Order: sequence, then structure tokens, then C-alpha cells
Amino acid sequence: MIKKILTIAGSDPSGGAGIQADLKTIAVHDMYGMSVITALTAQNTTGVFGISEVSAEFAALQLDCVFRDIRPDAVKIGMVSNPDIVRIVAEKLREYEAGNIVVDPVMVATSGGKLMRDSTAETLVQELFPLARVITPNIPEAEALCGMSIKTPDDVQKAAARIADLIPGTACAVLIKGGHLGETADDFLLDTDTARWFYGKRIATANTHGTGCTLSSAVACRLAEGRSAEESVLLAKEYVTGAIASGLDLGHGNGPLDHTYSIR
Repeated sequence: MIKKILTIAGSDPSGGAGIQADLKTIAVHDMYGMSVITALTAQNTTGVFGISEVSAEFAALQLDCVFRDIRPDAVKIGMVSNPDIVRIVAEKLREYEAGNIVVDPVMVATSGGKLMRDSTAETLVQELFPLARVITPNIPEAEALCGMSIKTPDDVQKAAARIADLIPGTACAVLIKGGHLGETADDFLLDTDTARWFYGKRIATANTHGTGCTLSSAVACRLAEGRSAEESVLLAKEYVTGAIASGLDLGHGNGPLDHTYSIR
């Protein structure tokens, strides 16, 4: 039977990030994508120009509609911009005993636009991180979460440990994406029985809009297949690397990935 993946995130009218990137990624993995929209954004490759948040009550109604009809095999959570949305999402995921949850703590868009209120991060850690199988912060997000500057690979490992310490007693793996660090694209995964670097060459391009959304969705797809966090991250990184390397060039700023490169 086809695997079903739910993405809980904001929309991107330019199609490169958020719900749109997630659904493209899910479709390419030959799975059935569903979405709960937490916010409408006015953005493109050059920046974020406006955000209209969905009410927590309407987010809850969307979640009820999904879980009562087509139960997802995995859940990816992206942009949840305020504490009320975070709390209701966590409440519903607990109510329906959702599994294979991937949390991408989206704080700032690739173009620099702010996507999360300052008061939301603490609620995210308290409410959603304990439910997650994998969380996927990039370097700036990891710095905000753990309260330390990350300049070296050793810093990445220390930061991952600090973030893991925020959610003791859980099975949550921490994947810190290293795209903002140095001349490589090395990511570090810390799981209960795994500490592994995933090495990659930096591709010379500014077209990385939606990279984090795409990676976290790909991880969720692989978890839905019953794979480990380690294998899911490995395969997701391979997919994202190919989507960047394909060389799609759209827009006047940080362009999107080529999500469908693997099926053309």
C-alpha cells in the first residue's frame, strides 16, 4: 500500500519551499502527500514580504480531517510560527499517537526573512521535540537552540549534544545541517546509538531556496518505509544533493531546487 506523508508547514507561492517543496518531494518518493497549512506567506526567491498565520483552531480542524480519514505513516513539521500553533499541533499529534515525526525548526528563510516569533522556540522544544524521531536544525537554528556559537566541526558535535540534552529520555535524533559552515556541506547526526558525519561537497550555487524543507520531507519519507534515522538521513541527503546539482536556475534571488530531477 502507498505510504502517506503529512506535512505541517507554511505555504510558499513561488513553489520553492514550505508546503509546495514538501509535496513535490513526497510525490517524487512515490508517496501520497497531505498538508496542514499553518501560515500563508508572501515570498519568492528574493525575500519574505508578508505572513498571514492560520488560527490554532483552524490548524486543529485540518489535523482532525487528516487523521480521522487518511492516517499518515510519517509527519514532517516545518513552519509553526507562534506558540499557540505549536501547542495545538503537539496536542493533536499526541491525541492521534502519530509516529515517524520529523521537526524542521524553521526560523529564518534562505533569503533572510524571519519565519518564527522569538517566543516560539521554547515552546517548540517543550512540546514538539519530545514527539520527534528526528529534528533537523541548520547552524543558525542550532545556535539559537543550544545558546552557543558554532564555528567548527567540534562545535557542531557539542551543539548536537546540548540540543539532545534539552529532550532527555526520548528517542529523538538530532541532525545538524552544516551548509552554513566552511567550504563543505557536512551534516552531523546524533542518535541514541549513532554519532555520524555525512560528508558532502559544497555545490557552487546560490539556488538553495527550500533546502531544509526538502531534506526534512525526504527524511520523513524514508522513515515511513521503516528505515532507521541514519539510513533515512543518508538517502535524503543524496536526494537533496542531486536536486541542487541539477542546476535549476529560476528567479532573481536564491532559486529553488530541482525537486523532480530524478524522474526526468
